[in-house]
Amino acid sequence: MIFIELFNRLKSLPLKSVGTPLLVLICLGMVMLPMPAFLLDILFTFNIALSMIVLFVTVYAKRPMDFASFPSVLLIATLLRLALNVASTRVILINGHGGSAAAGHVIESFGNVVMGGNFVVGLIVFIILVIINFVVVTKGAGRISEVSARFTLDAMPGKQMSIDADLNAGLITQDQAKARRAEVTQEADFYGAMDGASKFVKGDAIAGILILFINVIGGMIVGIVQHDLAFADATDIYTKLTVGDGLVAQIPSLLLSVATAIIVTRQNAEQDMGKVVLAQIFKDPRSLIVAASILGVIGLTPGMPHLAFLFLAAACGGLAWWLDKLSKKAKAPTEEQVQTTPPPSPEKRELSWDDVTGVDVIGLEVGYRLIPMVDKNQNGELIGRVKGVRKKLSQELGFLIPQVHIRDNLDLSPNGYRITLMGVSFGEAEVFPDKDMAINPGRVFGDLKGAHTKDPAFGLDAVWIAKADTEQALGYGYTVVDSATVIATHLSQILSQQAASLLGQEEVQNMLDKVSQTQPKLVENLVPGVMNLGAICKVLQNLLYDGVPVRDMRTILQTLTEYAPKSQDPEVLTAACRIGLRRLIIQDIVGGANVIPVITLSRDLESILHKSLQSGGADGAGIEPGLAERMQKSLMEIANKLELDGEPAILLTSGLLRNTLARFVKNTIPGLRVLSYQEIPDDKQIKIVSAVGQ
Repeated sequence: MIFIELFNRLKSLPLKSVGTPLLVLICLGMVMLPMPAFLLDILFTFNIALSMIVLFVTVYAKRPMDFASFPSVLLIATLLRLALNVASTRVILINGHGGSAAAGHVIESFGNVVMGGNFVVGLIVFIILVIINFVVVTKGAGRISEVSARFTLDAMPGKQMSIDADLNAGLITQDQAKARRAEVTQEADFYGAMDGASKFVKGDAIAGILILFINVIGGMIVGIVQHDLAFADATDIYTKLTVGDGLVAQIPSLLLSVATAIIVTRQNAEQDMGKVVLAQIFKDPRSLIVAASILGVIGLTPGMPHLAFLFLAAACGGLAWWLDKLSKKAKAPTEEQVQTTPPPSPEKRELSWDDVTGVDVIGLEVGYRLIPMVDKNQNGELIGRVKGVRKKLSQELGFLIPQVHIRDNLDLSPNGYRITLMGVSFGEAEVFPDKDMAINPGRVFGDLKGAHTKDPAFGLDAVWIAKADTEQALGYGYTVVDSATVIATHLSQILSQQAASLLGQEEVQNMLDKVSQTQPKLVENLVPGVMNLGAICKVLQNLLYDGVPVRDMRTILQTLTEYAPKSQDPEVLTAACRIGLRRLIIQDIVGGANVIPVITLSRDLESILHKSLQSGGADGAGIEPGLAERMQKSLMEIANKLELDGEPAILLTSGLLRNTLARFVKNTIPGLRVLSYQEIPDDKQIKIVSAVGQ
C-alpha cells in the first residue's frame, strides 16, 4: 500500500518537478548497482549531450542571470559524471579481461579513435586535457568567480542606496524598486553560488586524475592475479579501457569548465554574446589592415608557407576594405536627411503680439553636448526622467506641476544646464553624459579616480568617474547615478523647495473643480461668498512654503469655511489649516511613531521672543542680533546631532511664535521643522530631547 500511494503521488506531480530528483536517484543507482555495457553507452552519450547543451545555453544567454540555476546544474552534472566513473570502473574491473568492448562501445570507440589504438598516445592526450581543464580554464574561472562574488557582495549596499535614490527622485515606481532590489539580491546569491560551484569543477578535474591511476593499477592487479593475464596483456587491455573511460569523462568536464568560464566572464547586461564579440573585434578595420600587412610580410619571406599566409593576408585585407565601405555608407546622409533651406521671404512681416514671448513657469536649458539627452529622435532618457519627477511631485504635493520646457542654450558651457522658474535661474551645474557621478553618502571605504565635484542637488562630495569604474565605486559604498539622474534629482529638489511659487490661481481653480465633482456643496459654501480665489491661493501657497502638501483639499476647505467668516488674514487661516492637517504633518515627519522627539525653548527665551515680536513685527526683525546668532548656533548643533542619530529635528513652540521661527530657520537650518503646541495630535506623546536657552 505504501508503494502504491507513493506511485500515485509521483504520478500526480508534473514532469518538470521529478526530473532532477530522478536524475539524482539514477546517479545513486549507478554508484551502488552494476550497470550493463549498453546502458553505460547511453548514459555516457547523455552526459556528453548534457554538457554540450549547458555550454550552448551559456553562450546564447543574454546575461548571466538568465541562467541563474547554473550552479545547481553544474553540481548535478558533476555528480552524474562521477557516478558514471564509478559505474564504468566497476564494469572495467569485472569484465575488462574480456577485451576492449567489455565496458561498452563508447569507451572502446574513444580508445580506438582518440588514442589511435595506442594507450601511450591516449594517456598523453588525457594529461593534456587535464592540464588545459585544471590549470587554464578551471583556475581562471575559479579566480573570476571569487572576485565577482566578493565585489558583488561589497556593492550591495551601494546598489540598494542607488535604488532608493531613484525611487525618491520619482524615476521608478515602488514595484520597479521592489523588482530591482530582488534582482540585486538574486545577483549576489548567484555569484556567491558560482564561487562555490567553481570548486566542483576543480575537484572534478583532480578526481579524474586520481581515478585514472587507480583504475590502471587496480586493473593490472585484477588481470594478473585473478584472470592470469600476462603483464603486457593486462597493461594493454586495462590501460586502454581506463584511458578511454577517462577521455569519455574528461571531454564533458572540459565543456562544463568552459561553460563556467563563459558565464562568470560575461557582463551582467542584456546582450547577445556572439553579436557583441564580433562587433567589438571588427569595430575598427585598422586592426585588420595591420594584421594583413604582417601576414603578407611573413608570407613573402623565403622558407615560409606562402599559400597559407598570403591567403589569410588577402582575406584580412578584403574584410577590412568591406568594413570600411560599410562604415562610410552608414555615415553618409540619405536623401531624406538632406533638407534644403527655404529661401527667405521677400516680404517683411509686421510685428505682432506673437513676437512677444512670455517666460516659462519651469524651464530647463542645456548645452549643446547635452542635446542628445533631451532629443526624442535620439531616445533621450532625460525627457522620461523629467516626466517621472513631475508625476511624483504632483502626487505628493496635491496639484499638477506645470510642464517643463526644455531648450538648448548656446550661452551655457557645452556640458552645462540651468533650471529656471519664471525666467529666474534657481540652479545650474555641469554633467558628463559619458560618465557617472559617484556620490559620497558620508561613509565610504576607498578613493576613486576622477574629477571631484559637488552633488548639485544636496551639495554632497562627489566624483565623476568612468562608467567602467561603477562596480568599484559601489563596492566602496558610493551612490552611483548617471547624468540624467543628476539633472532629474536637482530639478526635483528645486521644485520641492519652490512649490509655493508654482501654484497659481489657475491651478487652484482646477483643484476646486476637481473637488466639486465629488463634494459640490463644500466648494459652493466657500467660493465666492466667503473667500475669493486669490485668498484661497494665498493660504495654499503659505502651506506649501511651510512644506505642507495640499492634497487633502477636503480638510483645507472645511477649515476655511469654518474660520474665514471670523478672519480674512491669510496667516491666521494658514495656522488654522495647519491645525486641521496636523495628523498629515506629523505623519510626513515621523511616520507612524507614537512618541515625537522635540526641541523646546526655555520659558525665559519664549518671553523675550514674545516681547521682540511685539516690537519688531512678525518677520522677526525685532530679535536682538546677538540673541538671534546664539539661537541659530544652538538650534543648528542640536539639529545636526539629531540627524546623526537618525531622529527628526522638530522645534515645538507657541502658536504666536511658530510662523516667525519657521521663517527664521527656513534657509539656515533646512532640516528643522517648527510646530506649535496645537499641531500635536491628542493621541501622540512628545519627548523633549533638548531645550534651547537653558
